[in-house]
Amino acid sequence: MKANVGEILLPQAALDGQLNNWLEVFGPFLFYAIVWGLVFVGTGLFVGAFVPFVTGDSLLFAAGLIAASSSNINVAILVGGVFIAAFLGDQVGFIIGRHYGRPYLDKRGGRKTQLMIRKTENFYLKYGWWAVVVARFMPWARVIIPVVAGVGRMNYYKFLTSNFVGALAWGIGITLTGFYAATIPAVKSGAYAIAAFFIIGSIVAGTRTWLADRKVSN
Repeated sequence: MKANVGEILLPQAALDGQLNNWLEVFGPFLFYAIVWGLVFVGTGLFVGAFVPFVTGDSLLFAAGLIAASSSNINVAILVGGVFIAAFLGDQVGFIIGRHYGRPYLDKRGGRKTQLMIRKTENFYLKYGWWAVVVARFMPWARVIIPVVAGVGRMNYYKFLTSNFVGALAWGIGITLTGFYAATIPAVKSGAYAIAAFFIIGSIVAGTRTWLADRKVSN
């Protein structure tokens, strides 16, 4: 299963430099906390819907590079925490969808809404396990899918296992990819050339989406 190559490589340099600064100022323990916190809020608090590149593959790839270049960072501790943060983030999204989103839609949703809910339930009954796993590698889907799975009342134990596998493959896989890519000079030099443009672009895109949502709501 492959992550979006552009998302991994292009914003890496800006994140790499920023994470290095955090490491020098705050030390390894706060470095872990920042990375793990961003991974968690990316799905658990829906931050990834606005700045998916900062809380997604790019962050993990850059963190892996930092771990490879610093003797203060233990990659085993890093990937273990990333896995737990990613797992808990999706669990929170699922619980929000199931215990808050679904009751709200059941009470206030019309006929069309109820029809969509039934279709969602059928989808997650048939394809939900793979949908949760695959969504990990898609910037916006990883934020939305756990909530929708909760709304669609996907079997909890199926979600639990698919969330476990997805967090394992994505969280540990992408971080270790960055860790081992640090031994290939071309990976770093190629990413540095255009990284700043793409990381700024992702933040601008997120800001524009937020402003557009505010205009529609007003």
